[in-house]
Amino acid sequence: MDPILCLQLIRSRRVGPVTYHRLVAEHGVEGALDALPGIAAAAGVVGYEVCPLGVVRAELAAGARAGARLLLHGTPEYPASLMDLPDAPAVLWVQGDISLLMRPMVALVGARNASSLGLRMARKLAEGLGQGGQVVVSGLARGIDAEAHRAALATGTIAVQAGGVDHIYPAENATLAAQILERGLLVSEMPPGMEPQTRHFPLRNRIISGLSRAVVVVEAAARSGSLLTAEAALEQGREVLAVPGHPFDARAAGCNRLIKDGAALVRGVSDIFAALGEEMPRRSDAPVVAEEAPARRPRSKPAMHEPAPLPGPVPPRRPLLDISRLHTMILSRLGPSPLPEDQLIRDLAMPPSTLNPELIALELEGKIERRAGGMLSRL
Repeated sequence: MDPILCLQLIRSRRVGPVTYHRLVAEHGVEGALDALPGIAAAAGVVGYEVCPLGVVRAELAAGARAGARLLLHGTPEYPASLMDLPDAPAVLWVQGDISLLMRPMVALVGARNASSLGLRMARKLAEGLGQGGQVVVSGLARGIDAEAHRAALATGTIAVQAGGVDHIYPAENATLAAQILERGLLVSEMPPGMEPQTRHFPLRNRIISGLSRAVVVVEAAARSGSLLTAEAALEQGREVLAVPGHPFDARAAGCNRLIKDGAALVRGVSDIFAALGEEMPRRSDAPVVAEEAPARRPRSKPAMHEPAPLPGPVPPRRPLLDISRLHTMILSRLGPSPLPEDQLIRDLAMPPSTLNPELIALELEGKIERRAGGMLSRL
């Protein structure tokens, strides 16, 4: 796909993501640019012109100066989790580690004026999610967002911005944004250098939820952007979870309402994994009591008429954490729309001998479905 033509179409007046995808489906990118003036005229818009090429080239130059990369909808590097959304961003500007977009993601969002307990909860949840192989997604706002990003720097975090990818808002998070640039990923659908406007934040929120398997709200007032993110998640078919709070605390009103309306209640990170239908991954450095117990348990003597069993070779077993991470990677690449099995093998860069047993396990667990023609879909 030609990035100049794609940018020219999405930056044209009155063309949003939904209109962009409809025009491309009907005409193709180049055909849509040719058809736009006529479509506008039929709608009563006089003198309509598509976005000038000079504006597009200036945006590409600004992205190059910022060291940002442009991802186009429909290309292999574009996040698979956003592909099927009706209002998926036509383009994304990214800075940092793009490989994070290939990993499973969970969003943590919440109040800007967070309480100390809220910040502590966000930190614990982000650390636990990271240890469980999840990338933490948030909006780089002060409060809960910033704390979640900080706690997940070592394991992977993505900050979705309302303005340009190189325009840090709020300015107080400039140091944090620099740390994310080094170890995580910054994402925006807006042109580089653009200052965020009020209307941009709901657009940002639907990218946060769209990237993620689940959205966890830690603290939120009765009317807040975090609730808009939760609403976007519900529309996109994502899990919505919330941390309960004291009824007298206004910062908990939104979370308590979400729980009353059916959101899963979060007491700790294990509740998040349970809502995703997964076991809480065990840290590799934690003591394994179950494996030590047999050495301490007295052996019963075999009966005199029965020979004692001979010790045999113990088949090697993969660590549960590795299996959980592989299952998470497989499920993150699948959705309701069928995907060819050979495409999944290429995406994960794994030999079929490694992947096939796990596909069978997931099928038996009722998490995926095999269809005719070697197609796979997530249930």
